[in-house]
This record gives sequence, C-alpha cells and structure tokens, in this order.
Amino acid sequence: MAIQMNIAITALLLLFTSIPIVECTDIDVVANFGAVADGQTDLSQPLMNAWKEACASAEPVNIVIPEGTYFLSEATLNGPCQAPISLQLQGTLMAPEDPTVFKEATWVSISYVDSLTMFGGGVFDGQGATAWGQNDCAKNKNCVKLPINIRFHGVKNSLIQDITTKDSKQFHVNVLGCSNITFQSFTVSAPDESLNTDGIHIGRSDGVYILDSKIETGDDCVSLGDGSNNVKVQGVTCGPGHGISIGSLGKYENEEPISGVFVTQCTLANTMNGVRIKTWPASQPGSATDIHFEDITMDNVGNPIVVDQEYCPWNQCDLSVPSRVQLSKLSFKNIRGTSKTQIAVKLICSSGLPCDEVELADIDLTYNGPEGPAISQCSNVNPALSGVQNPAACSSQPTEEAAP
Repeated sequence: MAIQMNIAITALLLLFTSIPIVECTDIDVVANFGAVADGQTDLSQPLMNAWKEACASAEPVNIVIPEGTYFLSEATLNGPCQAPISLQLQGTLMAPEDPTVFKEATWVSISYVDSLTMFGGGVFDGQGATAWGQNDCAKNKNCVKLPINIRFHGVKNSLIQDITTKDSKQFHVNVLGCSNITFQSFTVSAPDESLNTDGIHIGRSDGVYILDSKIETGDDCVSLGDGSNNVKVQGVTCGPGHGISIGSLGKYENEEPISGVFVTQCTLANTMNGVRIKTWPASQPGSATDIHFEDITMDNVGNPIVVDQEYCPWNQCDLSVPSRVQLSKLSFKNIRGTSKTQIAVKLICSSGLPCDEVELADIDLTYNGPEGPAISQCSNVNPALSGVQNPAACSSQPTEEAAP
C-alpha cells in the first residue's frame, strides 16, 4: 500500500507542481477597468467586468490584479467559461470588517469553472477579528452564518497556487462539488483564537490535492465532510489549529460515503488534535473507508491519533446509542513525535459497527507530563500491529469522556 501510495502521489506532483503553460491574453483590472488600489474604492465592479469579458472569450485570458491594496465588498465569479481562465492576484484584497453587511455567507465565490488557474502571491484578507466573538455556531443551531473567504463550487481541472487567505470570518476555503482541483504552496493565516475558521474544508468532491502548503488557524487545518473522495494531503504544515480531520460524520440525513483519503509527509505543531476521524453517536447511517495517515511528525500535539465515534460536543447527542457510520480500511503508519496529552492514541469505535481492517505501524509518540508515560486506548477495534508501538497499542481502558 505504501509503495502504491507513493507512486500515486509522485504522479500527482508531476501533474500539478507548476502553473500550466497556456498562451493567453492579459487584462488588467487597473489599466483596463479602472480599479483603484487605495484600500477604499470597491473593486467589485471592475473585477466583475473583467471576469465577464474573460469568461466570454474563446481564447484563454489572464485577469491581472496588480500589487496594492484593494477593498472588495464581494465577488461572485460564475462560469461556465468559453476557454481556460486565470486570475493573477498580486495585490491584497480586503473584505468589509462588518459581518452584517454580507447578504450571503460568502465573500468570494467561484462556481462552475473548468480549467481555472489562480496564482500570483496575493492575499485574500477577510478582516475577521471583529467577527470571531460573534461565532456561536458550535452551540447555537440558529446562529447567523458568517462569510467564508473563498468558495469553490463545481470547479474542475483547476490549480490554486501561491495564494494566501488570511483572517477569514468563518472557513477560509470551502470546496464543494469540485473535481480535480489542486492547492499548491497555499497559505492559510489566522491566529489560534479565530473560531470556526477551518483552513480548507472539502465536501462532496472527487480529486482534491493539497500539496506543500502551510496552514495556521483556529480550527481544523484540513477538514473533510461527507462525499470527499480521492483526497491527497501531502507536505502540509499545520499549526496552530485543531489538526487534520475526517468528519464529523453522521449528523445529517443522506450523507455520502468517504473513500480514498491519503495524508502523508505532514507536520503538525502545537495543535489541539493530530489526525482524527470523528462521527456522531445516534447517527444517521454512513461509511468512511480507505483512509491512510503516513509519515506524520507530531510536535507537542494534543491527541495525536484519534478515532472518535462518540463525538458529542456541547452534549448535543445521545451517547447511549452507537454511531451507525461504518469505518474500515484505516491505517496509521510512521507517526512520530511528542504528545501534549497522556492519551496519545485513542481508537474509540462504534459498539454497533466496530471498526474493520485498522492498522497501526511504527507509532512512536512520547509524553512527559506528570501523569506518567503516554498511553493508548481502544474500544470496539482490534488493530493489526507492526513495527514500533509506543505507547503499547490498546494498553489502557477508555474513560467515558471522548477526545475533544
């Protein structure tokens, strides 16, 4: 499996490590459409005019946003377009600080575009600091949704390279209904106290590749919702944040299966969690299979390895009823480093649908706290073991409290 995975990742890197060379015409939002880089004049209409012209062209077009600071109230960039299109962002785009001015929970949306390239070293600055204190969606089902920095919906065969998203009011990037989309040398920048600011959230998409990127945020660095298939996360540095997560799954009806997730050669530092899979108890039926974490370095990470099928934040569930999400073909290989919690490995599977085909190989996680050395907890799982097992696999009985 490791050899096959490395071959697959190498092939992807050959395909996506550079911007495609396409003969195209440049159009400049300043020179051609009157945009002003003063941090106050709204870029929305010049950008929309440039997008309409580029999208209607039968030949590839590159939209250039030069260096400088631009105020952008919102942008809705829809396809389909007649030819490949690129957005060369060299400057910094600033969102409105006040979250109440947004009619929708989106700042910039890009939809139904084939062969998009976004590059240029620029920044999407969501100016989210004033909004984070208003985010109570984890506890309040009727909360007001805050805007996401960038939404990709129905985008395919596309590359997002050398772009930064900063201080989003909610998720930084949402990828929904996309196929064959790559994030390369992508940066997410937000402080640890930024609430509900997942770096890249993926849902109902096939073929999403996150490569050689740096994610610092106040929630999951990468999170996968239902219907995420053939996802590769390689060479990502995560922290601060809540780790790299599958789920939570099973909360809603008609969730789609997850399959084919490979997380490899990543480093997590000072995160609340490491790599984890989480499903709700008393859940809707579902499944997640063929999920692999390999060659991961943990540096002072809480809960480095977690499977939690009793995920129940804020007591919003019935723990007495087991999860109905089936987890299978899970592997954790060559995961090493330091844990800031004594429980370094926690595999809490469903009593109704125990985890199937789970593998732990070459696990070496140390803890130096006052409680003693690192321990491992398991329930409703019998993992296959190989190589180093530190802590000793399934050496401790789980408590009633699930990992956060």
